[in-house]
Amino acid sequence: MADRQVTRSGKDGSGDITALCNTGQAWSPRRKNDAINDIENGNHSYFVEVSGKRVDIHVVNGQNGKHLRTDPDKTSRNNLDDLPNC
Repeated sequence: MADRQVTRSGKDGSGDITALCNTGQAWSPRRKNDAINDIENGNHSYFVEVSGKRVDIHVVNGQNGKHLRTDPDKTSRNNLDDLPNC
């Protein structure tokens, strides 16, 4: 399993995450459904880094199906919605 650092995220018109990205990486961009499969099957993990601290990206079952997110905490700097677009 490879750990994949995410530095950007793709979003649709509603702001929903559609892709995880890291410019210059062979796997990037990774579509949301593919990233969800990677995480659920243990193929790869995805994370953002804030102030040298790793914050993992998880799959969450929501009202509208599965989506990706980091755990809520005191900062918004690791939120996928707040990352630059890819």
